[in-house]
Amino acid sequence: QVQLVESGGGLVQAGGSLRLSCAASGSIFSINGMGWFRQAPGKEREFVAYIGWSSSNKYYADSVKGRFTISSDNAKNTVYLQMNSLKPEDTAIYYCAAQMRGSDAYDSWGQGTQVTVSS
Repeated sequence: QVQLVESGGGLVQAGGSLRLSCAASGSIFSINGMGWFRQAPGKEREFVAYIGWSSSNKYYADSVKGRFTISSDNAKNTVYLQMNSLKPEDTAIYYCAAQMRGSDAYDSWGQGTQVTVSS
């Protein structure tokens, strides 16, 4: 079991930046990769970015490519999402999730952190 805690959300003007953090604890050795997702009011949850825990392979949704950067500090068991050039449509609750070894699904989820971008 992995526990995830997000932080770093807040209110920012369009064009601004925020950095989200996701601290992992528990069965860290079982993590294959970490993802960031978001859910805006009235919309389905969507994928934002992914990083391999050991490989550091990275993938992004087209909507955030060139603006968001996912990174990790394995010594701190923490994954980050640097968000630049924010747009009002980036407003959502952002969740981090852990994909465990041997699983295609994201098995553990954080509680989410609110990001609000004003125009």
